[in-house]
Amino acid sequence: MSGFFENGFTPVHAMLIASVFFAFVIVELGYMIMSPNENGKKRINRRMAITDGKNKMSQKNILVQLRKERGLDENGMLVMPLKRLNQLILRSGLTLGLKQLGIYYLIYLTVMTVGVFIYWQSLTISVIALPIYTFFLPYMWLKRRANKKTAAFGAQLADAIDLITRSLKAGHPVPVAISMVAREMPDPIGTEFGIVVDEVTYGSDLVTALNNLYERVDLQDLPLLISSISIQSTTGGNLREILEGLSTVVRDRFKMKRKIKAISAEGRMSAMFLSAMPVMLFFALQFIVPDYYSEIWDETITWYLLGGLGFWMTVGNLLIMKMVSFKV
Repeated sequence: MSGFFENGFTPVHAMLIASVFFAFVIVELGYMIMSPNENGKKRINRRMAITDGKNKMSQKNILVQLRKERGLDENGMLVMPLKRLNQLILRSGLTLGLKQLGIYYLIYLTVMTVGVFIYWQSLTISVIALPIYTFFLPYMWLKRRANKKTAAFGAQLADAIDLITRSLKAGHPVPVAISMVAREMPDPIGTEFGIVVDEVTYGSDLVTALNNLYERVDLQDLPLLISSISIQSTTGGNLREILEGLSTVVRDRFKMKRKIKAISAEGRMSAMFLSAMPVMLFFALQFIVPDYYSEIWDETITWYLLGGLGFWMTVGNLLIMKMVSFKV
């Protein structure tokens, strides 16, 4: 390894090459996830794009495909042994399927492992960094996607309830009113309600299908809608009036959440800045002056100090997040 770097090929060069390759993989992955196909550009949501695609599929096959894209089997059950991870992938809204997602994950692990080892040239640092980029970073990425999707679903829910209410006023039954949401509204709520319609079409009762929707989305306001429809289906009542009141409640809760988020933005930004600043400064120094910390890596106290620093940073972030987190 030392002879290899003596020929003018420095660790910085290797890191730059690895970074370019890693960036290429990330761009390709982002393009496949975010860019719809030609049918998707013409249709309002993913389900409608599959329904009106060039290769006509039956409604049951469409339901099976939508389930498999999200990490479920053809019967709508979780397939991974790690159920919590499978639920997180399901709620993240990824449509790659578990096999393709696994391939991209292996490519990501290979690039990160090679890049870290070439840059640091230290087996100890590589072992320390392994759990961070193997588990922590992918988990945080999936968690962020799931939260983003849930927030987008929550922003659409009040409008979806209004659409169901208008359809009920026109004399349509509840399943038909829900199918209006699947046809008229964009993702994420359009495809999610479309799966509900397909499940009801192929034998599931409406309440069970809505409970499956809650498993896929995990939105706090969704049980209110499920309870309203469940109570109406068992005891009767004017569902239209119930949903009109529910729409107002959901919209007011959404406004309150946005107001709280705006008020607490300063605290969250402070936590992000205080956490990112030392890390960014460290990598900047490593890039500008690679030998700046070379004399202290072999000292035992260095690792104790880094461990203490990470611990107190974590405690500080948890305290700040506790102060700015509110349940509505």
